[in-house]
Amino acid sequence: MKKLIYLAASMLLVGLTGCNDFLDAQKPQGTLDDTQVLNPKYVDNLVISAYAGLISIEDINSSFSMWNYDVRSDDAYKGGNGTEDGDVFNALEISQGIRTTDWNISSMWDRLYQLISRANAALSVLEDMDSSTFPLREQRIAEMRFVRAYGHFLLKRLYKNIPFAIDAKMSPEEYNNLENTRYTNDEGWQLIIDDFKFAFDTLPAIQDEVGRPNRAAAAAFLAKIYSYKAYRQDDPQSNQVTEINHDDLMNVVKYSDPSIMAASGCALDPDFHNNFRPEPIFENGPESIWAMQYSFNDGTNHGNCNWSYGLIVPNIPGVTDGGCDFYKPTQNLVNAFKTDENGLPYLDTFNNKDYSLTSDSADPRLFLTVGMPGTPYMFNKNFIMDKSATWSRSNGLYGYYVTLKQNVDPESEFLVKGGGWWGSPMNRIALRYADILLLRAEALVQLNQNVSEAIEIVNTLRMRARQSVGIISDYPQLYGARINIASYSGSYGQADALKIVKFERRLELAMECERFFDLVRWGEADQVLNKYYADEADNCSIYATANFTPNKNEYLPIPFSQLSASDGHYKQNIGNW
Repeated sequence: MKKLIYLAASMLLVGLTGCNDFLDAQKPQGTLDDTQVLNPKYVDNLVISAYAGLISIEDINSSFSMWNYDVRSDDAYKGGNGTEDGDVFNALEISQGIRTTDWNISSMWDRLYQLISRANAALSVLEDMDSSTFPLREQRIAEMRFVRAYGHFLLKRLYKNIPFAIDAKMSPEEYNNLENTRYTNDEGWQLIIDDFKFAFDTLPAIQDEVGRPNRAAAAAFLAKIYSYKAYRQDDPQSNQVTEINHDDLMNVVKYSDPSIMAASGCALDPDFHNNFRPEPIFENGPESIWAMQYSFNDGTNHGNCNWSYGLIVPNIPGVTDGGCDFYKPTQNLVNAFKTDENGLPYLDTFNNKDYSLTSDSADPRLFLTVGMPGTPYMFNKNFIMDKSATWSRSNGLYGYYVTLKQNVDPESEFLVKGGGWWGSPMNRIALRYADILLLRAEALVQLNQNVSEAIEIVNTLRMRARQSVGIISDYPQLYGARINIASYSGSYGQADALKIVKFERRLELAMECERFFDLVRWGEADQVLNKYYADEADNCSIYATANFTPNKNEYLPIPFSQLSASDGHYKQNIGNW
């Protein structure tokens, strides 16, 4: 299929002067009159410009993957050279010293509203068009409402109380009067659902161009949003979960129906590792429900590469000189992959002893997620990792593990140098099928209506992991690794099944930036993270002063600049910011 390339330069094709600010999300002003703007060939440029924002608006410090913000979880250390290297993210990592004026608090807010602005700019024109002159009108509206909903979703997970730009034709004055607490938490999720529901009802099962969302993508996001909405946090003075809503869980089950996914060609890839490979043959595979389409050798001087992971590359002398070594897997995460003699994880006692490569058995996904001393970096035997500064710019402060899912082989053509950073054309999967299957399993258990199906989903993922050992098949012989994974057998009550599903979710999606948001969604962040801080203090000394404050640290504060400019229409999140 033809690949939809997100060219930011397409903004210039329609003579626009802006569309990069929240207040510019109105009918665009430029050199074209209304007759020209309503010409289909121009409106599709606006649509492509919105897609372009998905890669051109983010950057290495504010990646829409949210890796920079996942350092708040028990999966990832900040990494880098030390605590002062990206100090504002160090504050997030230890839940201390976060300021409303910190640039990383306002940067993501600004960038995501720029994305929403582009979608609304396209919508404001599309809504004035006639289907008889532009047959794709409804489909393009659905695509733009999908993108707008995606932007609001990312914002709401980060800040909770946000203004919703859901009217593409609002005047600047109306934008200025938006309030970030107009809607309850539940109502805010419903607004996002409304956009995705329109997309679900309108989009085709198959798109001609990859990158454009289809019906399954809309369904998957509906399942995901309902998974957040179900765990109600509607007390304005608390971030605690006060109810787990039955109807919302039923909608998770409804929209995660495998038949919906299958109609669009969605399925588990037979090999887990294929989801994280840069070769074109593996990109947009069956498990990739919706992905950011990066590219190179396309005439843009690598401008469409994925630079948002530019800080994650390790600093290998003579190869990746300048690699910054951020976003490093934690010891806690590595320990979670340990398995017992039956090939099952230690659900309650996994971090009693740190994992040993040659002494402990492990889930094979460990070696496909984490690069560790004694094994090859990115499966290239020319780069055996060890406990040296090559694999830890902080000289061990953040340990010696390296994430594998975002990196590529340093000797491959897919690692690209650009200025001071490293990039690659590897797509970023925004939503993969395994995520949706696990959300379905979770909902089934919470409903207590089909626990056996939930365990079957978990076992399907574990058996997929068991056969995903092609690239690491010689690890036992060459490096002493002990690989052991098996299915769960027998029957389980609701409490045990929920523990199994949540733990599997961590293993399957490790280092994919879901963990912190899951903990907040479940209402477990303070208990899990404060225990993690205490357990990790010996492995990573920065946690000696860490403390997660409930009813505060679940969400970022509203940026000071936004509060100041809102003329009293925005209220600060709870927590005495």
